[in-house]
Parts: sequence; structure tokens; C-alpha cells
Amino acid sequence: MRWILLLGALLGAARGLQIFAGDQVLRVEPCNTEQVHLLKQLEAQESLRLDFWRFPSYLDRPVDVQVPFACLQAVKVFLESHHIKYSVMIENVQAMVDEETREMELSQRRERSGNGFNYAAYHPLESIYKAMDDIAAEHPQLVSKLQIGESYEKRPLNILKFSTGGTNRPAIWIDAGIHAREWVTQATALWTANKIACDYGNDPALTAVLNTMDIFLLPAANPDGYVFSHTTNRMWRKTRSRVPGSTCVGVDPNRNWDAGFGGPGASSNPCSDSYHGPSANSEVEVRSIVDFIKSHGNVKAFVSIHSYSQLMMYPYGYKCSNPKDAKELDEVVKAATSALTSLYGTKYKVGPICSVIYQASGGSIDWSYDYGIKYSFAFELRDTGRYGFLLPANQIIPTAEETWLALKTTMEYVRDHPY
Repeated sequence: MRWILLLGALLGAARGLQIFAGDQVLRVEPCNTEQVHLLKQLEAQESLRLDFWRFPSYLDRPVDVQVPFACLQAVKVFLESHHIKYSVMIENVQAMVDEETREMELSQRRERSGNGFNYAAYHPLESIYKAMDDIAAEHPQLVSKLQIGESYEKRPLNILKFSTGGTNRPAIWIDAGIHAREWVTQATALWTANKIACDYGNDPALTAVLNTMDIFLLPAANPDGYVFSHTTNRMWRKTRSRVPGSTCVGVDPNRNWDAGFGGPGASSNPCSDSYHGPSANSEVEVRSIVDFIKSHGNVKAFVSIHSYSQLMMYPYGYKCSNPKDAKELDEVVKAATSALTSLYGTKYKVGPICSVIYQASGGSIDWSYDYGIKYSFAFELRDTGRYGFLLPANQIIPTAEETWLALKTTMEYVRDHPY
């Protein structure tokens, strides 16, 4: 086992990647508020270098945390001494990363040999952008590519516009990949783009939507972070902006919106994965989306795709009171997730962010709702923690297929309920 870990470390170091040899993901299940508080104290211990995949929040919600190999004993002793229940979800994070890398490399070799783009594989950013270009080129009467801005590191923020003509029509916005390491979201968004392009004219429901509304799709909302997750640190979550006065890099782009900015569930510590940034909209990636939505002026639905946990949520996250449209929004997410479940039986929880997952300030769909976009929703895709952010590539297509049913149900509802 030690030789395997050493070999993996050497190969990873040669590629410039951060190594997670021997790291484990623990599922922790607090049974009282004191234990939740203790986990939050543990989270604040920077020396442990813990990576919380699911943050401490409520008693009925387990916490998933990646623990470095060197800190495993200390963390387990801490949990056991406070009688906090835990189990090992992932025995060796690096082994799963290595398998993911092997599958990606094999898929890329097949593509280079002429097999065409593989939607059932994970891809680097340049391949995603090339696939977007190809979709637009193959369906020029329906699809066009737009650049809405540049990332901090000057990468284009490219979206696909699906439109049957007209100007300033009602529109649906969909983004994915705002958190870099959530690779199934970028993959799902790209599959969805191809699905929309291919099914227009063949799927009556989708055709009726596009004959009335436009769809804007941003598959990689955090391109710098996504590239970094491929080249350096598979578990990178944030942007790659430089934080003034700090040696730490990046901001959580889903804590950076002007919606309860800096409130509960967001950190003021630049080294934290949930760091909210120096000010609302400080991140150019966030600001570019805000500017685009405002300049369009007729966006009727705003959908943001995340992973993992199998949830479909609506505002609010920055506060725990329900929005005025809560009853209607709840009906929409129930109908959408019922359609999703009908395909493979995948179960989703639904409700407002604060009660379903945790209180989190500065989120995108809170901003879009407060801006006046009534139909604002967030997905957390597969799974519930067995693989977490390392969802095997063989689950990309099933995840995308079931998510599409929820998206289409949502689009139909928005089309039929103008406001």
C-alpha cells in the first residue's frame, strides 16, 4: 500500500498536481447542536487543512470532510473523544483521482483518433470550448456563441444562445461550473447544449419553448478555477483572483453576489473555501453575468447547476424566511424533480436553500430573485456522497438525462406562466 501511495505521489508531482495520497473523506453525523458547533470549530483549524465537501449546518444533514492523510489520526481522535459518529466514505481520494485521470486520458486518445466528442467523459476547458463551437457551427439557424466577458486570468466567458429569432424575447438563463471542482455540472451543461440543439423540431415541448423564448447557457462559469482543478488541484473550488493583503488566492463565486453579501454562511477569511471576497461582485466572472442579465432586461428564469447532494432549491439562502412566491416555486420544483425521478428513480429533496442545505449568503439565485427573476432555482446534482465531487464518468449521461427532464419541465412552466 505504501508503495502504491508513493508511486501515485511521484507521478502526480511530475505532472504538477496536488497529491491526495491516503486522504480520506469522512461522513460525520452530529447528533446535537454542541456537536455541530464542535465541527465548525474543527473547520476553523487551518493547520489541519480540512476540505469540507458538505459544511456543518443542521442536525439532520451529514457533514462530508476530506482529511489529509497526515491529520487523519488527530481528526478521528477528536471525533471519537466527543462521541461524534463518523464513517469512511472514500478510503483513498488519490486512488479515485487517478482512476478519473486514466479515464479522461483514454477518452481523449479515442477522440484524437477520430471517434468524435465523447459526452460521457470529463474534458479540459479547451475541449469544452471547442465542443461549443462545433454545436454552434452544426446548428447555425438555432445556436450562436456569445462572449459576455473575461475571467480574472483573461479566459473568455462563452455562452451559447439558442434562439429562433426576434429581439429581446423572454429568456431562460442556465449556468454551471461556478464551483470549479463540480465537474459533472460542466459535463451536464455541455450535454444539455447538444440536446437542445439536436431536439429542436423533434421534441414538441422543447420546440414550443424555443418558439417563444430564448435560452442562454454558460457551461463553465468559473473557467480559471476549472483549469486549475485540471492542472494543479482537483479539489479547487474558488476563482483564481488575487486577494489584496493575503497570500491566499480566490473567492467563492457563489458567496460574491449582492444578496445578503457577507452574511451567515460566508467567510471573511481569504483562505476559506467559502470566502465571500472583498466586496459584492468583486469577481469579474460574477460581474459579467450580472451585467449581461441586467443588459438583457427580459430574463424570466435563472437556473444554476451545482453538485452534489441531489437537491433542487429556490430562495432564500441568505435568510431563512420564505420568498413571497414560495408556494408557486415549491410547486415548480416538485413537478421538475418528479419528472427527474421518473427516469432512473433518483430521489431529490426540494425547498428553500436555508432549510434544505444551509444558510449561505451572497448566492446567485438569491440575487436573481431579488432582482425580479421570479423563477430562480439551483440544482445540486448526483450523488449523495458515495463519490461526491469525484462522480465516475459513467454517471455523466444518466445525470444529464434525468436533469434534462427537470429542466424541460421548468422551462415549460416558465413559458406557460409569463409575468
